[in-house]
Amino acid sequence: MSEPFVPPPYPYDRLDRLRPLAEHFSDGVVDLSIGTPFDPPPDAVVAAFGTSGSERGYPASIGSMPLRSAVRRWMSRRFGIDVLESEIAACIGTKEFVGTLPQWMRLRRPDRDTVLHPAIAYPTYAMGATLAGCRAVAVPSRPDGGLDLEAVDPSDVARALLLWVNSPGNPDGSLEDLGAVAAWGRRHGVPVFSDECYVEFTWDGRGRTILEHGLEGVVAVHSLSKRSNLAGARVGLYAGDPELVHYLGEVRKHVGMMVPGPAQAAAVAALDDDAHVVEQRDRYLRRLTAMAAALSDWSGLDVVLPGGGFYLWFEVGDAWAFAGRLMSDGGALVSPGEFYGPDSAGFVRVAVVQSDERIALVADRLRGVSR
Repeated sequence: MSEPFVPPPYPYDRLDRLRPLAEHFSDGVVDLSIGTPFDPPPDAVVAAFGTSGSERGYPASIGSMPLRSAVRRWMSRRFGIDVLESEIAACIGTKEFVGTLPQWMRLRRPDRDTVLHPAIAYPTYAMGATLAGCRAVAVPSRPDGGLDLEAVDPSDVARALLLWVNSPGNPDGSLEDLGAVAAWGRRHGVPVFSDECYVEFTWDGRGRTILEHGLEGVVAVHSLSKRSNLAGARVGLYAGDPELVHYLGEVRKHVGMMVPGPAQAAAVAALDDDAHVVEQRDRYLRRLTAMAAALSDWSGLDVVLPGGGFYLWFEVGDAWAFAGRLMSDGGALVSPGEFYGPDSAGFVRVAVVQSDERIALVADRLRGVSR
């Protein structure tokens, strides 16, 4: 008889035990543990929530035509590709898409039961597999940071429902050769889902999408949470292989997965405005640079900027001990690497999602402490 599923503790809830270490700071903890945006979205985007009139009826589950057309325009400007509205659909933020995808893919291919994902990764890739009764198999990294797909056991490839790739990567900011991943997936008949939610914050070169290498067998996943500081609106999107996008749209329609109409209207305004994204890029790069310098000076470690994203990711040895010292000395809460897989236990992730003033506050606190 199988055992009932018991949800594990949510990783970030485990950080609460560190908070008392910063009680001596009168101006409080600076939370750099979760990638929750701090900065406001544009006024026009906020105004769009209350002026569309779309709250009165049920919204289209795949996303309204204005929303999908805005996505098409954005992809054309950002990546120089033309993806049709019929090859684009909306989701209620990308976390629910990641967490539920294995269920829908297993219905499509009941002969397969395995989700491949990066070994250093956003934990919902593996949790989505678990919740669907599937196997989660971690793909190791090559020394250059890319996925070592040739290291995947052939028996796991044969059972694979899908492969997740994440570029820029969370937590490590690594950039993947998406063309090579797409080719591997097509060669082995494994659909590739490319999580590109941080693509607007690519520091090494321009932002890339797997869709630049064709739509066959691949789906790109994007979000307005990071790009436009709209995490509370829960607007995500997926685009790519017409058959996969259509299949997922039909399944999700039956479950009633619908982005609220006012949020879809706000997303159109956000996608059609690139100026606020440029401003946000400048903010994050400035904060990454300031925090990397402060942490390097305080710890004696070489904290370098990522290839993309707004996280610093560096090796510290005992991650929980390091996080405790940083709370005590700087009042900053960060995430131990074990949240992102067993290969990451000696690392920490620092999300520069607070204001310039709060980032500077941590730096000032750390300057007052000797190593």
